[in-house]
Amino acid sequence: MHFNLALVAALAASVSAAVTPAVRFGCATEEPSAEHFEISKKLAEEEASNNGTVSLAALATITVPTYFHIVASSTTVANGYITDKMVTDQLAVMNSNFAPHGIQFNLVETTRTINSAWAGYSSQTAMKTALRKGDYGSLNLYFLKSVGGAFGICTFPTTASAGSSAFIADGCTILSSTVPGGSETNFNLGKTATHEIGHWFGLYHTFQGGCNGGDSVADTPAQASSSSGCPTGRDSCPSIAGLDPIHNYMDYSYDSCYEEFTAGQQTRMLSFWNNYRA
Repeated sequence: MHFNLALVAALAASVSAAVTPAVRFGCATEEPSAEHFEISKKLAEEEASNNGTVSLAALATITVPTYFHIVASSTTVANGYITDKMVTDQLAVMNSNFAPHGIQFNLVETTRTINSAWAGYSSQTAMKTALRKGDYGSLNLYFLKSVGGAFGICTFPTTASAGSSAFIADGCTILSSTVPGGSETNFNLGKTATHEIGHWFGLYHTFQGGCNGGDSVADTPAQASSSSGCPTGRDSCPSIAGLDPIHNYMDYSYDSCYEEFTAGQQTRMLSFWNNYRA
């Protein structure tokens, strides 16, 4: 499937791929812009017209060239440094979480940089200009000691020419203490990366827009607000069918509670990949 509506192309060009961080619990990715949400709705219509038959499972596995950038203020784990074992374990978590959806990550290179300003979430444009590798279909993950008070932040797919500001900004920034074996209590199994990569593939939070909004994916139940912990049986939109998707990677549950993407999210990831990153 290749989505070629002129309107969507024009909208995509106007979307800022860099997502401005906000200091809050969990993910710092902001609400999608009206333009980007319109793109998602158009993709949803295209997916529906195919009766849901387009899926990653029907195709060869997508292998994403991946770069890990470890940015710390010293060579100690306490200052944001990540060991080789942590890198290996983080990659394994990503591949395990995305494997059911036909996506795998090939680690091309790991870079390590000692820079206190960058590790503290300053001068991010300079950092990415210096470190970013690959094309727009390459995933760059930046592991920092601090992410402005959040666990992670990522960019949505858009139209980005090589060397443009959107191209340079593309990728995910992740708090180093959330990797497997990290110090972030309840969030140190490596699934913050999974959540952020979901954004990189175009997914929104499951609680996007509350009960009357939605993430533009038909099979994620309505959710009034983000979850905390692992609240089994939570139903924040009782007038709408379905319990809250507390096990979905795009909620804010504990890492131990995260288990899945839906079939609809899988199709959406493929749609964005084919149209913007393939």
